[in-house]
Amino acid sequence: MKGFFIGLIFMALFCTINLLGQSYFKDIGYVRNPDYGIWESINGIWWAFKAALLEELIFRGALLYLLIKRLGVNWACIISASAFGIYHWFSYQMFGSGLIPMAYVFLLTGAGGWMFAYAFAKTKSLYTPLGLHFGWIVISIVVFSAGPLGNSLFVPDGEGVDLGGWEQLSFFILQTLVVPGIVTWYLIKNTRKTKLEFPNPPE
Repeated sequence: MKGFFIGLIFMALFCTINLLGQSYFKDIGYVRNPDYGIWESINGIWWAFKAALLEELIFRGALLYLLIKRLGVNWACIISASAFGIYHWFSYQMFGSGLIPMAYVFLLTGAGGWMFAYAFAKTKSLYTPLGLHFGWIVISIVVFSAGPLGNSLFVPDGEGVDLGGWEQLSFFILQTLVVPGIVTWYLIKNTRKTKLEFPNPPE
């Protein structure tokens, strides 16, 4: 559970920095949604937890476990991350939106997929990737209304402006390189003395 809560707090913090940073450059603020009370919050948190758990069971469960045994950690994590990125083409309904938006979503979600897969490989547990995944989506969806549930605890105040090229690139790098890089470095540093052997799967 330590890995779960560390991952949860870490990703919740970076998601908050990411969304508030983008809102600053977009020149918009967030206001409290008066129609979103305690029960709506509980339901939203529960929905986010179930969504994170389901995706972790699918992408970081038995399939990744078998891939690690057959191909090793790095290739297994790359394949898992690629599958996670492709999956979001379907969940975000990206087909027909153009090559660049599809590539953007693939790299963005694929980077998250690498981070979650590597956390599973290094800890041999779903707790840490689940905490990382849940920490990100509960803040983005339940707190800042950036997801399929619509208006949640805080909603954007005003239309704002589009991010400039350098600003958009900076936040893209934050999400695809900086955050996954920090998580990967932390996992290497804190698991380097652990023998990372998975038991052989049954024939």
